[in-house]
Order: sequence, then structure tokens, then C-alpha cells
Amino acid sequence: MEFKIDKAFEILQNTPNVLKVLLNDISVDWIERNEGENTWSPYEIVGHFIHGEKNHWISRVRTILAGDEDAVFKLFDSFAQFSSSKGKSISALLGKFAELRNINLEELKSYNISEGHLLLKATHPALGKVLLKQLLSAWVVHDLNHIKQIARVMAKQYKEEMGPWEKYILIN
Repeated sequence: MEFKIDKAFEILQNTPNVLKVLLNDISVDWIERNEGENTWSPYEIVGHFIHGEKNHWISRVRTILAGDEDAVFKLFDSFAQFSSSKGKSISALLGKFAELRNINLEELKSYNISEGHLLLKATHPALGKVLLKQLLSAWVVHDLNHIKQIARVMAKQYKEEMGPWEKYILIN
């Protein structure tokens, strides 16, 4: 599918609600378990979403819209959530994520992104020159990827309990 800003908003604005429905008011057994060493729990993934809203997506949009394609994005710490989320409830994290996402989407809407804007560039420290439409596409796919990851992590909690159904219900 070709990138369209209105289609991107459909996913980006719904992600906080998807996470809230999936994770709010369930036991910590679902929220705090992961897939093993060096993997993330749903709780940690929500923290990662928050960190991205604070330090990643909209700041990179601003950088690109400033019009200097040689401007380099700040590095993103993909593990900052481990310290910044510590001691907070999943409900508090979900609320914070929803609040930050709403603020960022309002800002994004205020730019009235045109087709011309989508072709503006800046420099990613590892990837080189990137277009605004590539950044916005990555934001959408990032959301969907982590929603899938949360569902997979949760499903694996009962993988051994399924018995013979394991051959019909693939968890990967």
C-alpha cells in the first residue's frame, strides 16, 4: 500500500486504545513475563512506546520539516524504558502513552503535511538520508510490530498448556 498520511493516522491514533484494551486490568503474570533472556515483557514494550513518544518520532519529524537534509537525528536509546518505567503501574504507563501520543499527533496534524513535505529528508545516524514518508511509515510499522510482539509474548505464556493444539496454533 502506498503511504498516505490519513491511513497512517488510522493506526497511530488507535494504538493507545489497542494497548489499553489488551493490557489494562489484567494480572501482572501477563504483563511482566517475557520470552526469555534479552526479550521484553508487555510492560517493557509500553515503556518503550512512551520513550519513543518523548524522544523519537515527533522530534525526528521536526528535524525533517526544518528542511536541512544534512541535519542528523539524535541517537535513540531503545532500552531507556528499563529505568524510566520502573515502579509505575501498567495503567499509569498506558495513560502516559495515550497522553503523549495524542499530543504528538496533534502536533503532526498542525503541520498540514503535503506530498512535498513527504519528500523532505534528514539524516539518520545509521541509515543515512531518510524521507519524511519513510519515517512516518516506520512509525506505523513500529506500532504494529510491537502490538504483534506483545500478543506473541502473551500467547507464549500458555504455549506448553495447549497440549496437542500446539500443532494448529502457531506462536512465532
